[in-house]
Amino acid sequence: MADFDPEKFEDKYANYFPELQQAYKNAFNRMNDRYDSQLVHAIDQQVLNESEPFYEGDGEFRIELPEDPYDRLSDVVVEEERFETVLEAHIEEIETELQRVFGFV
Repeated sequence: MADFDPEKFEDKYANYFPELQQAYKNAFNRMNDRYDSQLVHAIDQQVLNESEPFYEGDGEFRIELPEDPYDRLSDVVVEEERFETVLEAHIEEIETELQRVFGFV
């Protein structure tokens, strides 16, 4: 667990890159165990690779997605509603993992 400093999180990739990688990896592994691995992998590589984590305060994190995440998918056929459900679950997992990695839970 890293000592978390909200001001240092402004430059998160310089100050907390290993922790961010670990949180995303843990979330991916959990999602891969529960959902279609092809879809989870596509979301990870084609949507979440361009996401941006933000610290909201009070131990809460938010993940900002790139524009039109569904349109970024290629080589995977999935209904948009199913995609949205899995993406939302994946984002929740990442936010939870960020809380865990930084010692808020």
